Amino acid sequence: MATRVFEIARELGVTSKVVLAKCRAEGLEIKNHMSTVSAGLEATIREWFSEGESSRTAVETSTHVDLDTARKEAKKVRRRPRKKATADKADDKTSALEAPVETPVAQQPPITETEAAAPTEGAQVAESVETIEPVVEAPVESAAEGAPKAKKAKKTKKVAKKKPKDEADERPEDVKPAGPQVVPAPASLKGPRVVRYEEPEPDWKRPARPARLRPAAAAGPATAGVGAPSRRGKPAEPGKDESPRGKETKRRSPRRRAGRTADGGGGARAREWRNADLTERSQRLAAAAGGGLRRHRAAVSRGGGGMAVAKTGPVEIGEPITIKSLSAATGLKATVIIRKLMEAGVMATMNQSISTEVAEVAVVDFGIVLTVNKATTDEEQLLDHLQQREKGEQVNRAPVVTFLGHVDHGKTSLLDAIRQTTVAEGEAGGITQHIGAYRYDLEDKHVVFLDTPGHEAFTAMRARGANMTDVVVLVVAADDGVMPQTAEAISHAKAANVPIVVALNKIDLPNANIQRVMGQLAEHDLQPREWGGQTEVLQTSAITGEGIDTLVETLSLEAELLELQAEIDAPAGGYVIESEMDPGRGVVARLLILDGTLKVGDVVLAGLGFGRVRAMIDSHGESVQSAPPATPVEVSGLNEVPEAGDKFYVIDTLDKARTVAEERRQQARTRALAAPPPVSLEGLWSQIQEGRITDVPLIVKADVQGSLEALIGSLNKLSTDEVRVNILHTGVGGISSGDVALAAASSAIIVGFNVVPAAGARAKAEEDGVDVRMYRVIYDLIDDITRVLEKGLAPEIREESLGRAQVRQVFKVSRVGTIAGCFVTDGRAVRNALVRIIRENVVIGDERTLDSLKRFKDDAREVRAGMECGLRIIDYDDVKEGDELEFYQRVEIERKL
Repeated sequence: MATRVFEIARELGVTSKVVLAKCRAEGLEIKNHMSTVSAGLEATIREWFSEGESSRTAVETSTHVDLDTARKEAKKVRRRPRKKATADKADDKTSALEAPVETPVAQQPPITETEAAAPTEGAQVAESVETIEPVVEAPVESAAEGAPKAKKAKKTKKVAKKKPKDEADERPEDVKPAGPQVVPAPASLKGPRVVRYEEPEPDWKRPARPARLRPAAAAGPATAGVGAPSRRGKPAEPGKDESPRGKETKRRSPRRRAGRTADGGGGARAREWRNADLTERSQRLAAAAGGGLRRHRAAVSRGGGGMAVAKTGPVEIGEPITIKSLSAATGLKATVIIRKLMEAGVMATMNQSISTEVAEVAVVDFGIVLTVNKATTDEEQLLDHLQQREKGEQVNRAPVVTFLGHVDHGKTSLLDAIRQTTVAEGEAGGITQHIGAYRYDLEDKHVVFLDTPGHEAFTAMRARGANMTDVVVLVVAADDGVMPQTAEAISHAKAANVPIVVALNKIDLPNANIQRVMGQLAEHDLQPREWGGQTEVLQTSAITGEGIDTLVETLSLEAELLELQAEIDAPAGGYVIESEMDPGRGVVARLLILDGTLKVGDVVLAGLGFGRVRAMIDSHGESVQSAPPATPVEVSGLNEVPEAGDKFYVIDTLDKARTVAEERRQQARTRALAAPPPVSLEGLWSQIQEGRITDVPLIVKADVQGSLEALIGSLNKLSTDEVRVNILHTGVGGISSGDVALAAASSAIIVGFNVVPAAGARAKAEEDGVDVRMYRVIYDLIDDITRVLEKGLAPEIREESLGRAQVRQVFKVSRVGTIAGCFVTDGRAVRNALVRIIRENVVIGDERTLDSLKRFKDDAREVRAGMECGLRIIDYDDVKEGDELEFYQRVEIERKL
């Protein structure tokens, strides 16, 4: 079968234009890329663009090509620049220190059609060698020169990599202009002026610190400026006192001199004093001054003063941790803690709460080990109270069963068959919409069927911690067998550690193959009992009703093996199956009671919502006053819609429920602020609509450069003065991990045109929450970005006229205002519409709001033309007979790019 040109080009990794140009250069007349070629010509084309050493050709009509001559010419082209490069090395060595070195730019030879046919990889390798200066020669005579060139370039690259280390070191590199040599300055004895001498910090740890151990602390701010060296706990080094003594005498105050004398007056004499001498003199001077205690209290009150006595070892502190509480618990000054946090890059104030990790960082250098006593929240106290209360009488409860399986295997039909056994006609079908769960009673056995939409909902509930399912019924069609979605449902059930009962449905079909299905179940570690396993496999039919009662009995026996217990005389508890906002009844929550008895009037806490149960309806649609364990009910009375899977509790008082709900709401708000949502195109949409951002950051990748340029041009045209497209990075090729890292750091979206992300990049994108969009049609990409940008455009506001009315009579009503009796002459008068008052064709009032509208004594929503009405305008009483009232409204129209 003949092969077309574009197919050969696609297999070789080149464009059809390159193949056509090569063939025409060889004298072969081929019309376009859809032309077919013979087998011999196909082999020759493949040989032209391959890397093999074979010199044979299979073209019947083309002339003979001397490949040896072509290779020799290619070698000459490659060898000549090496001499040039070698010569340049010596020049670079001699001129490296004389002038800045500029990177030589290789002069590109004119590209011929034959050179354009060379593989792209070879061209890229040739361009990477910056020191090669190509030599322009005569047009290439050989027809197969392009391929040897590419191969030779690759060999040259490999040889360059294998050069000895000595030769590589001799290669000149880009040398920047050498500045003056940095030579360390000779050590100088100059230093900060010595104010006083102190002993090392460990010597300060005494059982009792004197009242005036550091009298100079009060005068510290007067002498220490910005950038002054810290003197706390650090003795002055000898040989550093070179400041003029006259200057020191001028700036000294009597208190300063006293402090300096007490701490060691300066010079070599101070270094000879003992610690006991320093302490004794400090005490005498403090007592003589008479203000030691007063100054010490003042220093402590403002957070300054002398060195704090820091504790070592374990220190206990309670939450929340602030700088002030941490200072009191550890004995460190607050300024010291703040300085440590600033060094760690954390800015905090005195009363600002900090995390446990930050507090540990602040005190770790002082040898302090923090033990944080976490504060007990109201929710934790409530849960502890519920767990520690005395348990009452335990009774067996009905199991909660969830149906899983493929959507076409009769799961819904099987549930309908169970419902029809107990639900009267006319009510069938209302259970799913009203309750989401159903309690099936068979003599003294009960089973609660949870009607959730497939295994995905089951996984979502399990992820929220709502493991309310006791048994899973895996529905498998006897004619279809185990499907991929069925296998996924098996994995979900095993992950939840829930027993599985298999319902082999559709056994009434003629093509049912029960043995084949059992074999497939055994492959997934579900061995039927008929084969000596532990899995119950029941044959059922939703059409004929066969096996329905057997299924219910089996589920009840499975529950007995699980020993499910519940307490009747206790506050109710369970899970939220589903919740919604009903226009007539408010918040409606469908609850599954697993423990205790729920009664009308109980205070319920569910997620972020709480309230008193006003009404309760069971799965049959009947109103009940109480519901025992393992009963699905529908309640109303909550103040907020809880999430599916939230636990609910019955609490003593409404105030306690309100406190816990508010605490949960605060925690949810804190988590939302601490963990921003992943960036997505929809997230940018909402942020632009809210006005938080005005540009869309994008990273654009495409398969070829031409498509990339077209994409960039089309996206840049979408930018306006209000919103714009911010293209952070572009490139040709697949989406890499570097692109994902850039998008995560800059909150950007990655759009790829005819490219896919690499395996590592895809995993990293899912981990970092980066939105990666892939498109095959350029118009789809442009339309998505356009819709996002249009949300940032300010809407166009238009004025729409509603009607006109004439004031016939005016009434003054005390405590109400002026009432205008009007006759609607045109259109309609609408309540809450804007009103424009016109008197003698002059507008005397505009943008007023129509507050009250009545037709006779009845409130009216609108009054049409030809009718009389009474109306009142908000904050406007200057209405007279004969005035014209124009009713209008402003409409926002979404703008388009």
